[in-house]
Amino acid sequence: MLGMWLFLGQEIMFFGGLFASYMVYRMKYPDAWATGSEQLDLWLGGFNTVVLLLSSVTMASSVWCVQKGKNRELVWGLLATLFLGCVFLFVKYFEYKAKFEHHLVPGASFNFTGERVIGSPTQGQLELFFCLYFIMTGMHALHMIVGAGILVWLIVLAMRGYFNPKRYMKIELFGFYWHFVDIVWVFLFPLLYLLHRHA
Repeated sequence: MLGMWLFLGQEIMFFGGLFASYMVYRMKYPDAWATGSEQLDLWLGGFNTVVLLLSSVTMASSVWCVQKGKNRELVWGLLATLFLGCVFLFVKYFEYKAKFEHHLVPGASFNFTGERVIGSPTQGQLELFFCLYFIMTGMHALHMIVGAGILVWLIVLAMRGYFNPKRYMKIELFGFYWHFVDIVWVFLFPLLYLLHRHA
């Protein structure tokens, strides 16, 4: 248990550093941040937020089920959590695909030609926005992929009857991890998709 709290503390500092960098540059380049945010798909981001919130509910129910000895319900709860996590990643794939198609991926091919421009941001400033966007959402997606892999392992154990009301620490610890990843997205969504929107 202590190891998990130390790990989560390290993760909080990591993402906290990314959030701090994002906010510093947001204050420095407000036009670029507002313009960059306008290029993100608000509906897909909102849909993914709902998906992850639902996955937190299914994960919490899984912990409750294992504590009550409801193994069948535990398996279904973990399967539902895995399914919702995969839905999130599937949607994120299409978001990234659109950024590649519109040349909004930082690098030699970056070329912003969007129509929704706020103020007069430079290409370099916009590229910085998308650099942070991909780093922050990419690291979050990586945590989701790791979580999905662990979920598969937990599902196999649950189907074999490994867990019971006296042996469920693995489920509980993973629940902490999954909720943390969901909370990170709850912060990412407004920072990236909402704060800089202009009517």
